[in-house]
Amino acid sequence: MSTIQYVTQETLEQMKAELQRMKGVDRPAASRAIAEAREKGDLKENAEYDAAKEAQGILEARIAALEGALANVRVLDASSIDTSKVSILTQVTLTNLKTNKQVVYKVVSEKEADLKSGKISVTSPIGKGILGKKVGETAEVQAPAGVLNFRIDAISA
Repeated sequence: MSTIQYVTQETLEQMKAELQRMKGVDRPAASRAIAEAREKGDLKENAEYDAAKEAQGILEARIAALEGALANVRVLDASSIDTSKVSILTQVTLTNLKTNKQVVYKVVSEKEADLKSGKISVTSPIGKGILGKKVGETAEVQAPAGVLNFRIDAISA
């Protein structure tokens, strides 16, 4: 059984567009590559044919995985987010108590996480550590570099 994956409407649209591209553009291109390789003769020793079939198999697996993910997606409505505590889709201002450095993260689903954009997964070590915390509370986070302590300074939608 697949787990429910929470995403924003924007991510849902991106997933649908990717699936449409794979089915409408990539799948026909893979079929053409197989047909072209087949025309080159004996299939027993045709490396081009083998490579094209393998690429098609990988593409079909990606399509199936994305279809499965889409079947288990639930769209989150940012307007109904409770900002009294840290939850998915909240923006959180944290202070690292050791370095006194302040950082701002948006807590998002695994699919949307992008640390360079300041988006952390709800299932990441920091995401897990701050989830459910309120402004003024501290969170102890088990990170690969050791234990980090953060103070929750602000929460917004």
